[in-house]
Amino acid sequence: METKDMMMTSMLTMDKGENGGERDKGREEVKGEEQEEAQRENGRLVLADGVADRGPKNVTSGSSQQVSNGFTTSTPQSPREGPGTAAGAASGPLGGTGSTVPLGGLRTLVVQQTSLERPRETWSKKMDFLLSVIGYAVDLGNVWRFPYICYQNGGGAFLLPYLLMAVFGGVPLFYMELALGQFHRSGCISIWKHICPIFKGIGFAICIIALYIAFYYNTIMAWALYYLLSSFRPTLPWTTCSNSWNTANCHRYMSSDHNVSWSNSSTSPAEEFYTRQVLQVHLSPGLHQLGSVSWQLALCLLFIFTIVYFSIWKGVKTSGKVVWVTATFPYLVLLILLIRGATLPGAWRGVEFYLKPDWEKLLSTTVWIDAAAQIFFSLGPGFGVLLAFASYNPFHNNCYKDALVTSSVNCLTSFLSGFVIFTVLGYMAEMRHQSVDAVAKDAGPSLLFIIYAEAIANMPAATFFAIIFFLMIIMLGLDSTFAGLEGVITAMLDEFPHILAKRREWFVFGLVCVCYLGALSTLTYGGAFVVKLFEEYATGPAVITVVLLEVIAVSWFYGTNRFCNDIQVMLGFYPGCFWRVCWVAICPCFLLFIIISFLAFPPEVRLFNYHYPPWTTAL
Repeated sequence: METKDMMMTSMLTMDKGENGGERDKGREEVKGEEQEEAQRENGRLVLADGVADRGPKNVTSGSSQQVSNGFTTSTPQSPREGPGTAAGAASGPLGGTGSTVPLGGLRTLVVQQTSLERPRETWSKKMDFLLSVIGYAVDLGNVWRFPYICYQNGGGAFLLPYLLMAVFGGVPLFYMELALGQFHRSGCISIWKHICPIFKGIGFAICIIALYIAFYYNTIMAWALYYLLSSFRPTLPWTTCSNSWNTANCHRYMSSDHNVSWSNSSTSPAEEFYTRQVLQVHLSPGLHQLGSVSWQLALCLLFIFTIVYFSIWKGVKTSGKVVWVTATFPYLVLLILLIRGATLPGAWRGVEFYLKPDWEKLLSTTVWIDAAAQIFFSLGPGFGVLLAFASYNPFHNNCYKDALVTSSVNCLTSFLSGFVIFTVLGYMAEMRHQSVDAVAKDAGPSLLFIIYAEAIANMPAATFFAIIFFLMIIMLGLDSTFAGLEGVITAMLDEFPHILAKRREWFVFGLVCVCYLGALSTLTYGGAFVVKLFEEYATGPAVITVVLLEVIAVSWFYGTNRFCNDIQVMLGFYPGCFWRVCWVAICPCFLLFIIISFLAFPPEVRLFNYHYPPWTTAL
């Protein structure tokens, strides 16, 4: 927390002879016109973070001032009310009423309170913050989850519930977390002592959920790194059926192979490379017998966590520079792949399938559930990241504009990714003489590592496109990992500053080691089953419940009016009626709707024809 100085000047009268006696009692006399003007300039209560209340103040004993970071500080007693002081002292130019000024000269009494806490770190540039938030919000889910959910729920018609859920649910939550973090300048644990201490458990729950995510999310980047390293060869290994891991059902189906017939039992070289060489999932019967750890994936994940550590070990000063690459490079690759995909034969079939509206599906509650869940997990409130990132902002930073810009960029990126994916799916359907629906039956990582990888293998300059594509996957995941771990680090450092503040590097190292050890189960032969289980059940309902409690705590316990007053002090304007209604009523209903939907219609988890046992759903 930044050093906070509180200066109160009381103009007392005293003759020159008394001045020497008072100096002996430990009081200072300020002489000269410059010093007097300086004291008159500072003769007001200077609030934290450089906010000064320049209006006239009535300072009386026992009164309190609400400072800009949410602390309530008591104004020091005037000398007439303090023990051992002369009666009749006045409150001076601070505007005390009914006081008398004794005869004699003028004297200035300076009362200073200094905090010994280290000043809070801040972003080097505004763009560091914006790119970090965009990099966090734009992750792998934008590339594989949104296009799949969009075409599954009515194509272009899905955009209507998606935008409605974004406007009335996602963006208000996004704005609320940025404002809370920036005003109170605290992580997701210590912030509750300013809001409502009884809800402090929310902060610890957020940290535990962030660890769950770190256990499986980085494994997907390890898979992408394995693909990336396998791409540095003239012939990509997932283009042929002559490898040691291939089966008799493997059919090499390139654009030039017109005599090959594709059946339901056929498997592509890309599918077998993913399932039998990278994951080796055929060696595990299921969750009850995961098998041993794949040493290749263990080394890939170790490399990923090494990059993560050296990117965040020094704080936002270093991670803010790394995101200039990890947050911008994916957009360059998406643009290249969009242009390349649009020039492929059959691309129009994929775009038509992606955007063709099916208005009847809007009558289904499933569409609205998927829209609410997608915008929530896409923007990412509730993970402690937005609180942590905003806490490093200047106090008067316009977080309202930041919320609108970054959430808009996130939604547009999801929409753009749909074109990138479905132009290629249309090309694959044209090549296999199948419908787009049959080609796009897989969602999640399979869409990237099987379907898209095979399409890249059929393109000219396949090696180049494979390298940049899997680099993009790694970078999309990296900045989200930076953000997720920074949320935990900020929370713990703010909660235990005397223990961890000077030992950040060692704490980050320990945290990364814990995440790596926790991820070992996802590196086994059955690790893909664990990843799917974590993705579907471990984080979704828990995060939504946490955010529901957070909104209730802020809107109903802390108070919407008080929260809006905080924003007015910080930004200079009072939030409009729309935001207040969203925070009080619409957002809680929005989140409760998702939770009830999860409980009423739990997602059916399947992977590679493996049906998860009933205890996973119950758990």
